[in-house]
Amino acid sequence: MAEDGGSEASEKTEAPSQRRLERAREDGQVALSREAVGFLGLLLGTLGAVSALPTLGTALLLGMRGLLSRSHVLGWQQALPELAWLALSTIAPIAGLAALGAVAATLAQTGGLVSGHNMVPRLSKLSPLVGLKRLLGPDGALDLLRTLLKLAVVGAALWWVAGESGPLRSALQLAPGALLALLGGLATRMIGVALAALAVIALLDVVLVRIRHLRKLRMTRHDMKEEARESDGDPMVKARLKALRMQKGRQRMLAAVPRAAVVITNPTHYAVALAYEDGKGAAPRVVAKGVDAVAARIREAAREAGVPLVANPPLARALFRIELEQEIPAVHYQAVAEIIAFVLRARGGLPRAMPEGG
Repeated sequence: MAEDGGSEASEKTEAPSQRRLERAREDGQVALSREAVGFLGLLLGTLGAVSALPTLGTALLLGMRGLLSRSHVLGWQQALPELAWLALSTIAPIAGLAALGAVAATLAQTGGLVSGHNMVPRLSKLSPLVGLKRLLGPDGALDLLRTLLKLAVVGAALWWVAGESGPLRSALQLAPGALLALLGGLATRMIGVALAALAVIALLDVVLVRIRHLRKLRMTRHDMKEEARESDGDPMVKARLKALRMQKGRQRMLAAVPRAAVVITNPTHYAVALAYEDGKGAAPRVVAKGVDAVAARIREAAREAGVPLVANPPLARALFRIELEQEIPAVHYQAVAEIIAFVLRARGGLPRAMPEGG
């Protein structure tokens, strides 16, 4: 069984088609990097904390001071809601910015896709065996490697910033204001370096997730053929329908031959039937044309209907290029007019020699 699965995976050598990508997207399968989501959420949360924490911290301290000043008259039932509200009012704006960053990163990667397909409960997701297999499988190993790499990179970056112990030892002799300034600058550098390292990791993860997503959606050649058949129709059925349309077109064309005024031939390879209504200003139009076998059937239909056949190879080849039911161009007016006039006179009992080239 495992060999069959490996064989099937090895046969998936074709890049996913646009239709397969669209179907996967409809099912909620998109390339989504959790590292990018986490990074943007952390970035906006950090920026929000740095910019708003002085104001929020001051409000928190004032609220705590007021709460402590009334501690002798407040019971824990009254103090606990006030304490919770103070903490929530401090944390909520920062957490909201972090959540906004996570949502923005998700929508940017999914192209604005919001799908409830993956929200449908599935019993398979609750199976411990499936979870253990996912944890110990290739995806679990890759997730573990990603986590270790992230810890190593961020740890190295932080060590690079905080590795020098000299400034920290000398900080013990500084005044409180200078000590706070030193610690603030050190914290700022550490946060900046950590965010830069996480940004690199997130960027690499976006590329990796995209590659894995496309590899997962690869197709076999059989899949490509089946999709082409679904999209364009069965080639055999299309060929059959095309043959039927051509057959019906020939039948309609042959049915128009008895109404033609003349059939101009090659005399064996080409045959073009021209319709002309005497007394009307419209130019003659092509109602039937063909080569070889089709030309023979046109000539046969013309003989059965008593339509005159006139041999004029150059004119027959020139008229064959004209589409059905189209009037002949002006360049052929004179040659065709002489032939039709000859035919009409012949039918009217006024014999006349065939024009030159006829």
